[in-house]
Amino acid sequence: MQIVFLLEQVVNGLVLGGYYLLIALGLSLIFSLGGIVNLSHGAFYALGAYLFVELLPALGFAPAALISPILVACVGIAFERFILRRFYREDPILGLLVTFGLALLAEQAIRMIWGGAPLLASLPQSVKGSVIIGDFLFSRYRLLMLGVVALILLGLWLLLHRTSFGRVIRAGIQQPDMVAALGIRLQPYMTAIVMLGVGLAALGGALFAPITIVHPAMGEEIITIAFVVVIIGGLGSFWGVVAAALLIGVVRGVTIHFYPSAGEASMYVLMFLILLLRPRGLLGEPIEKFEK
Repeated sequence: MQIVFLLEQVVNGLVLGGYYLLIALGLSLIFSLGGIVNLSHGAFYALGAYLFVELLPALGFAPAALISPILVACVGIAFERFILRRFYREDPILGLLVTFGLALLAEQAIRMIWGGAPLLASLPQSVKGSVIIGDFLFSRYRLLMLGVVALILLGLWLLLHRTSFGRVIRAGIQQPDMVAALGIRLQPYMTAIVMLGVGLAALGGALFAPITIVHPAMGEEIITIAFVVVIIGGLGSFWGVVAAALLIGVVRGVTIHFYPSAGEASMYVLMFLILLLRPRGLLGEPIEKFEK
């Protein structure tokens, strides 16, 4: 029975890792292509959760979960056009400071619009309850989340590795000077990547809203975990971020099972051990613009 319960925690950890993955993948893409440490990324995650809660009563679960990330992605256009674009060729510390200030501003804006009290989102009846598979008992909604994350992961991989858009993005990450020499402007691609990145973060907020408490500081809480995922996975590595997110989710899930008070610390210990052995992360690649 102990083994069964442990395996259930592993599956729950995979769900948690998938949730981390939605936030960390966008953060990694923006950092890799634009060279900007976007400390405001968590604010888009929080905005996605709040818009989902706002739209849920009028539209229902599925439309609200779909529309809220689209709306946040549209906000991402203005974010890239009027803020990020100014700092692509500047000292990275400037972009970090500006996005940090934006994160604080966004949190206060959320408090002004929705108030400081936590909000709750209810699950539709169709995804409530549990699913029994053999000796295992799993949450129906958590399995649904895992399936959605898997589909998004497949779609994103196909976009980046099977399309001309993805080839330009990967070339822009590794050899931006060569891309410029070919006469390809990376600016429109960067706008698309920012839209995709903040939209994924907002989707993570929307999907996680029904099983957590939606509050103004939730973006601040998730951004640290997202950075840990990117660092462990390795800069510029798609599968590295995937592996890191799932690994952190499982490690935290299993650690909480045995030592509940050590769940938060487990991912930092994991990061220390991995970077001790692999300073570039699990599957980190050398990136020209960061290693000149």
